[in-house]
Amino acid sequence: MKYEKFTLDNGLQVVVHEDHSTKVAVLNVLYNVGSRDEDENKTGFAHLFEHLMFGGSANIPSYDEPLQKVGGENNAFTTPDYTNYYISIPSNNLETAFWLESDRMLSLAFDPQSLEVQRKVVIEEFKQRYLDQPYGDAWLNMKPMVYKIHPYRWNTIGKEISHIEDATMDDVKAFFKKFYIPNNAILVVAGDVSLDQVKSLTKKWFAPIPAGEPYVRDLPQEPKQVEERNKTIQRDVPMNAFYRAYHMPDRLDEKYHTIDLLSDVLGRGKSSRLYTKLVKEMKLLNSIGASITGSIESGLLVISGKLKDKVSFDEVDKVVDGEIEALLKDGLTPEELDKVKMQAESSHVFSEVELLNRAMSLAYYTLLGNTELVNEETKAINEVSADAILKEAKKMLNKTNCSTLYYQKKEA
Repeated sequence: MKYEKFTLDNGLQVVVHEDHSTKVAVLNVLYNVGSRDEDENKTGFAHLFEHLMFGGSANIPSYDEPLQKVGGENNAFTTPDYTNYYISIPSNNLETAFWLESDRMLSLAFDPQSLEVQRKVVIEEFKQRYLDQPYGDAWLNMKPMVYKIHPYRWNTIGKEISHIEDATMDDVKAFFKKFYIPNNAILVVAGDVSLDQVKSLTKKWFAPIPAGEPYVRDLPQEPKQVEERNKTIQRDVPMNAFYRAYHMPDRLDEKYHTIDLLSDVLGRGKSSRLYTKLVKEMKLLNSIGASITGSIESGLLVISGKLKDKVSFDEVDKVVDGEIEALLKDGLTPEELDKVKMQAESSHVFSEVELLNRAMSLAYYTLLGNTELVNEETKAINEVSADAILKEAKKMLNKTNCSTLYYQKKEA
């Protein structure tokens, strides 16, 4: 993927990716703030801001209306590590996107009514997605068990509803001033655009925005887990479920792709080891999967599944442990390794068919500190050896590095 980069005097990093195969442009703004950057007594703010950013800015009372008039679409998402906003728009109307995004970076309207509306939206989302939905509170229970001091211990929605209920306008303004500044943002412009055009528009719309006080991230690091952790909760759900989490290194660790492929061997798709054994052969589970959280700081390899009626957690634990022991004892077959590499590589390649995904990838790898990593993913995947996977499995997949949530259905 080809791209050009430049940085404004106010610290805004800009990446330009030209693709003239379609008359569409994408403007993606990534702010280097996620739920990990929140005060533990004021959680959910990064996600609340994702909503507030659509509630009107200094000079533009309505964000969506002018964008819709020129055929544009927009959305946003929050992660523990960053917050991402994007616009897809016909390329001949690109300046509208610059106008909209620069104005809300300059300043929000900080309208009390908008805060109340978005506060209610977020509280309702908390209830619907995490409290009222079957298994919705699984990670509300898992994260504090797995992380004891790192701020990954709460979800992006926040630790508790009261933190959003109690958010004041002063809290909101302080959060904006600290994080929503050009020197804490990455702008990617992709599609039917030119470097000169983007330079001109960026200087016109973003250069006048003053830099803020540089944010220096200094988070408490999670100590090594040295004991097995278990928790059982009862809820009104259709079937029992379990969630296992093992600590793994951070996103830039050289072993990251090795552990990603290890999770694929264990539980990616219906031909994986755990699915074949527990769902197809022994018929103990309705479903099972394994994946990694992919967080920038120390993340997790997670195995989860839903149990069939009259199957006990002990029974499932024994079989999962047995499959892990078999992997550690016998290693991988060449066919297994080839399969998971092909799956991982094809996922990466297909994800970059969409222009929007390319823009988001460029922003993400720039956040990691090296934009060129976007072009090195497949190489990193293919360099992983069976021996390396086995080595990491022996290091990670042990009881003292394991936390398990047993999610039990209430009996009638």
